[in-house]
Amino acid sequence: MIYNDSDTIVAPATATGGALCLIRISGGQAIAIVDDIFCGKQPLSLVGSHRAVYGNIVENGRVIDDVVVTIFKAPHTYTGEDIVEISAHGSRYIINRIISAITSRGARMAEAGEFTRRAFLAGRLDLSQAEAVADIIASESQASHAIASTQMRGGYSDELKAMRHELVNLCSLLELELDFSEEDVEFADRSQLNSLVKALSNKVDSLRQSFALGNVLKEGVTVAIVGAPNVGKSTLLNRLAGEERAMVSDIAGTTRDTIEVVTNIDGVIFRFIDTAGLHATDDRLEQMGIERTREAISKARIILVMREAFTTDSDATLLDFSPNEQQRVYHVINKIDLCNNYQAETTDDTLLYISAKSGIGIEELKERLTEGLDLAAAYRGDTIVSSQRHYQALTQASESLQATLSAIKRDTSADLLSEEIRQVMHHIGTITGEISSDDILHNIFSKFCIGK
Repeated sequence: MIYNDSDTIVAPATATGGALCLIRISGGQAIAIVDDIFCGKQPLSLVGSHRAVYGNIVENGRVIDDVVVTIFKAPHTYTGEDIVEISAHGSRYIINRIISAITSRGARMAEAGEFTRRAFLAGRLDLSQAEAVADIIASESQASHAIASTQMRGGYSDELKAMRHELVNLCSLLELELDFSEEDVEFADRSQLNSLVKALSNKVDSLRQSFALGNVLKEGVTVAIVGAPNVGKSTLLNRLAGEERAMVSDIAGTTRDTIEVVTNIDGVIFRFIDTAGLHATDDRLEQMGIERTREAISKARIILVMREAFTTDSDATLLDFSPNEQQRVYHVINKIDLCNNYQAETTDDTLLYISAKSGIGIEELKERLTEGLDLAAAYRGDTIVSSQRHYQALTQASESLQATLSAIKRDTSADLLSEEIRQVMHHIGTITGEISSDDILHNIFSKFCIGK
């Protein structure tokens, strides 16, 4: 899509069909266009910025709707342009009539994310803040909302810009040496340079490491519920979901495929996957289900290995997997309500004793699931990386910083050192938008909703 940023654009900013709908218009002709169809106590051109007025939208002498119009005058607006917002009744017919009247007077329909793109181009937001707008809209939990809010307020951007400022200073000192190359002087002390680059490298690596938490809180924690047939996996899934999502019966092998349920626990999205029972079988369908179970295990962050309280470990399952360092495994002993005087082992933190049917131990299970997630960091506003694009850029910046440290150790010339540092600046700049391309911008803003 080729954008013409001088156009006046219009789009509904809220869904139609409800009680009210907000129509947003931005651009140099926004006020004049709406003024032509608005009938109130005074022309909109005379209304002060950030003021709301009541009146009617009139087309061809007929009143379309009574509305509240809010005026925002450049440059102190979201897009940096004049903005008019029309609050009208949410009828699709009304909204379509109003938008049609606006487009017939020279405005065009906005593309996905075009309002926020204009905010970025006007310098009202940097690129990471613009992306945070989309993350806030898409947030499904308190934790993901907290991360996006911190990013949109600019805390993340400030940290990146401070790093880039230090790199610019380093680069300037090195390039100053080139102007005095014949005099063999050093403006950038190599030991201090080494210390500064190490400090920057540590900052970048700290941000990279936060991605493990940020990605989980943004996308949700995947939990695979695995075990032999008929140990209560589907019952546990239903208990955690708070509704009957999986079919439960006494017949072993009822679940032959994976079933996913998404639920919110303490402000965090969890994606529970009920899997086919693991056991030796010649049934082709059951074998396919077991293969999908093993696939779910490989992708899960948490694995709940279930068995019945009255079975031994040797009878339990055919689980022959080795969890990776990112995975947590809990052994869930189910159906303890069916055992008289059941004695639970309390020395092993990976053991949990529950009754999925009656609810015994479910709250403790939920507490264990949120262990290891530093939710306090998200809620207190720590910088946490949640974007795959940002993580990749930081990884490239980290590699360039390591190359810079190696170059310093080899006593590389100032011009080559400067080039290595410029690479770091480039990678960090792609996050904030100081370095960008039309392809990157289109890829980011095309994922936004219309009207934002």
